[in-house]
Amino acid sequence: MILNNNQITVTSPLLPDLNDFIPLLKDIWDRKWITNNGYYHQQLEEKLADFLGVPYISLFTNGTIPLLVAVQALKLGKDGRNEVITTPYSFVATSNILMWNNLKPVFVDIEPETGNLDPEKIENAITDKTCAILPVHVYGNPCDTAEIKKIADKYDLKVVYDAAHAFNVKQNGKSILTEGDLSTLSFHATKTYNTVEGGAIVCKDKETKDYIDSLKNFGYTSEIYITETGINGKLDEIRSAYGILNLTNINNAIAHRKYVAETYRKALKEISGISFFNEQKNVNYNYSYFPIFVDSSKYWLSRDELFTKLRDRGILSRRYFYPLITNFSPYENIPSASKENLPIANKMADTVLCLPIHHLISDKDLKRIINLILTK
Repeated sequence: MILNNNQITVTSPLLPDLNDFIPLLKDIWDRKWITNNGYYHQQLEEKLADFLGVPYISLFTNGTIPLLVAVQALKLGKDGRNEVITTPYSFVATSNILMWNNLKPVFVDIEPETGNLDPEKIENAITDKTCAILPVHVYGNPCDTAEIKKIADKYDLKVVYDAAHAFNVKQNGKSILTEGDLSTLSFHATKTYNTVEGGAIVCKDKETKDYIDSLKNFGYTSEIYITETGINGKLDEIRSAYGILNLTNINNAIAHRKYVAETYRKALKEISGISFFNEQKNVNYNYSYFPIFVDSSKYWLSRDELFTKLRDRGILSRRYFYPLITNFSPYENIPSASKENLPIANKMADTVLCLPIHHLISDKDLKRIINLILTK
């Protein structure tokens, strides 16, 4: 699809000012060090850890390899237990990384209030083969981390949070990225904060960070020693410099996303058949997405009809997450993937529509989007 000036995209990348970026590029050219833990890479790790309020952070070239490495770092499956409880309501990378690590995803249903894993259903799915829980903070909604921790401690399970949507989300003043054994981030161009492509693992101590840094660099521990079977997941200097500049813009971008979300909430709250998540108390959101749910028995269009109506008028929404992971062919024959086991996740996937939300949406854009939703 070719975009034109009248189209409103579902998201738009936060871009640093080109005039600010060029001097950093010149400096990178002068240094002649463009990857392998260079100056800007180290700077971005330090700045991100400070900005996010986390102890340590390890940068990656995208948001999927951190999940792969997190599983390796925690040695999941090495003790003979090979099942990981996870969500069907996510981007497919969440469960793909389990399959790549020869782990068996066990899908459980989600909470209708948040889209996140239901802790009660987590506990019911645990067997003697369960080694970990892999929840997702869906759309930046914090999971019930306290309850998940209780379950993990009770059954000696590791917890890896897929926090791809949760950049700078805080609960009770504390970063949710410090929950679990490890949390992973995505800095893809579609995310609230981006480094074009990129990602990270949040670590609680330097020993873990050093180990993860080795795993993402082929297993090197020194110039001539490889002690692990690692992978290449490093972030380069150009994207690191880009990320440093984007940190100076991110607060304003989040503030505007909040304004967009509040405008949608106010305009759509009384529309029969249109619903959305309520915000949790004491949470600072990043407003990465604004999903609505369309009940065609009360609203005059189905979700897909509304999607098409908006698209035909130049407004690009997204059915995210649809289809469910469990409806893709690599997963559909897993017993826990059955529709009977996942009624809430299936209903959410069949009714969700993410509306445009980003830092460039104008009041004119918002009025246009909302009027189309309100008009029969």
